Amino acid sequence: MGEPLVLVELDAPIATVRMNRPDSLNALSEGLMEAVVAALVDLDADPDVRCLLLAGDERSFAAGADISEMSGSSAIEMATGGRVERWDQIRRLHTPLVAAVSGFCLGGGCELAMTCDLIVASETARFGQPETAVGLIPGAGGTQRLTRAVGKSLAMDMILTGRMLSASEALGAGLVARVVAREAWMTEAERVARQVASRGPVAQRFAKEAVDRSFEGGLGAGLDFERKALHLTFASEDAHEGLAAFVEKREPRWQSK
Repeated sequence: MGEPLVLVELDAPIATVRMNRPDSLNALSEGLMEAVVAALVDLDADPDVRCLLLAGDERSFAAGADISEMSGSSAIEMATGGRVERWDQIRRLHTPLVAAVSGFCLGGGCELAMTCDLIVASETARFGQPETAVGLIPGAGGTQRLTRAVGKSLAMDMILTGRMLSASEALGAGLVARVVAREAWMTEAERVARQVASRGPVAQRFAKEAVDRSFEGGLGAGLDFERKALHLTFASEDAHEGLAAFVEKREPRWQSK
């Protein structure tokens, strides 16, 4: 049977999905992407899970698409077969998703990290979109999310020249949220995930969606959604519990409703 393509660890209220193709630096084969998405979607449906963590290993989060597999595909095969739908499934997850990045985070790997809600990076992390070197362009959000994250000029530099950003450069550009020492990347990512999971789950779900709408759309539509989401969260039992807990100086007991 061989090693599984993903390793899943459930330690409620967080769950970790680790990509497990170390010999290929976690190159995103069809099988690996299918396994990653299936695991994330399954955990997203678990009411006991309030934050998801996606990681590779110390050498590589994911070094890009599986070029050997891709080179044998036709244009029609690339456009069909569920490839686009898998990326959309990650985008539609309700549970906050943290990327823990160490080492190479290139091409599809960088795009995968950018679909997560925030990135915690090791000082060893390297981010890039090198697709034009093989005659292609980023095709899973790289030209769009990267530009929104770091701005047009730097995105052009990375995509057109193949420039890789160090972890500190990625932090300064706004691509990642935190950078930590080589030995602390996974520990810090887990700590962040537990912080996310400790807060009101209904509020977190709506806050995540509101920020995504701001990132992806116009200000007016984003403000309209934010106001409606505030009213919905205020009507939740979690909101009343959170307010009561603050007044009573105790830890809230979340019910996710």
